[in-house]
Amino acid sequence: MAKPKTTDDAELIKEWPLSTAATLGSSVRAKGILLEIRARLPLAVRKSLEIEAGALTLAMAETAKSAFRAASSVVSNALEDIENLPVIPREIQDILTISTTERHRWLSDGRLPSAGTRTVKLRGRARKITFHVFDPRVVEDILDRDMVTVWREEDAEATAEKRRRAALKAKLTRSLKTKAKTPSKLGADPDDASRSKPLGWEEFCRDGLLR
Repeated sequence: MAKPKTTDDAELIKEWPLSTAATLGSSVRAKGILLEIRARLPLAVRKSLEIEAGALTLAMAETAKSAFRAASSVVSNALEDIENLPVIPREIQDILTISTTERHRWLSDGRLPSAGTRTVKLRGRARKITFHVFDPRVVEDILDRDMVTVWREEDAEATAEKRRRAALKAKLTRSLKTKAKTPSKLGADPDDASRSKPLGWEEFCRDGLLR
């Protein structure tokens, strides 16, 4: 297979700028769009499509006019609805600048709504993986309203409250253990002393028979 032409030696070149609405300001998202569109191209010309300076660039030799026109058509059609391409995990983490742990936590408690799941086969392996994807417009709204800051503050408050409750519980437990180990006055249990008195002792004392 001939080596794909680069923009330096190619004679046929076409560019498609990627809008901010499509990339959401993320280079990881831009690379994801490139891979998504490459997957729709014939295997022989996939490497002819690259991303440079925020634009997809198709570069092929002059002798490949037919393949170039076909590939250009595929790219153009794919880009028509590219702004609605679901956001995958690594992209949303880059867009929102969040960790994998935060993504899992907020997805689990519903703050980060899922737009469904996607299953892919890992290259060179029989194993498939399934992961959640996200609506790009929802992600954009979260970014615009800076909801990540709000969620982190909520998490910090929840963590502080859990620690406070745990500290109080531990203090109460220690107090109960200390009380249980402390001997009563004169080394005897008051309840045991009262139980050792003869039957009718209280009435005997009340009548003053010991005066």
